[in-house]
Amino acid sequence: MPIHDQGYRRYGGRRAAAGRAWLVIARQHILPTLRQRRFLLVLLLAWVPFIVRAVQIYVASNYQQVSAFLGVTPQTFREFLQQQSLFVFLVSIALSGLIADDRRANALQLYLSKPLTRTEYIIGKLMTLLVFLLGITLLPAMLLLLLQILFAGSLAFIRANAYLIPAITLFSVLEALLSATVLLALSSLSNSRRFVSIMYAGAVFFTAAMSAALRNITGSAAWAWLSPTATLGVVGDAIFRVGNRRPDIPPSVAVLVLVVLIAAATVVLERRVRGVEVVS
Repeated sequence: MPIHDQGYRRYGGRRAAAGRAWLVIARQHILPTLRQRRFLLVLLLAWVPFIVRAVQIYVASNYQQVSAFLGVTPQTFREFLQQQSLFVFLVSIALSGLIADDRRANALQLYLSKPLTRTEYIIGKLMTLLVFLLGITLLPAMLLLLLQILFAGSLAFIRANAYLIPAITLFSVLEALLSATVLLALSSLSNSRRFVSIMYAGAVFFTAAMSAALRNITGSAAWAWLSPTATLGVVGDAIFRVGNRRPDIPPSVAVLVLVVLIAAATVVLERRVRGVEVVS
């Protein structure tokens, strides 16, 4: 009868670098999500405005007779990103179960019992959302800017509006980060992705309705800070230098509101993502 050595054996495989476990979490969600037909349909619809704007840029660059009303300006990119807000909402809703699904399956205990920190877990989930949200805002907007240069055959537009590159980047990242952190915070509060979707939609539409109602009752535009959508619009107008087309609240106040929202969502995530459910 053979006797096997049960002593300690040194691990002979490759040791993964510390702090990279979030990549596994992100990859686990991104690749399977891309195989879902409904989600792919939403992504394809999100790129329709890009095609429309690309045609606009081509026509305006090649036909001078229509360039007067189809000409590309910094406001063109601001309006494009404003259109994409609808698809940011839809993509966020589609990914509402990122943490809720783990809570329903009691997978948090499994994840956090491994050499995986809460920070890495949250970053992995956050990166999943950011990849898709920036893929329908930052990426197409930058491609439109590149098409403008190619169709015009010169760098005159970008030289006159060099701030557009950081403006597009800053606004896209801010919008994606706000949506992602708020959605993840709500997802950590429930084990039902449907309920998370309802809460997220309610947070968007209820705050907008409340802000509009209070503005009508009091006659003051200052209540716009109650609506993250209106607040983000104020910041966007300031970043793109197109003038404040939104309720008259200072951009500094709007930035403060967005920072508070992101910070509050981060605190909720820190308290709710735990390997052991604490019952008080």
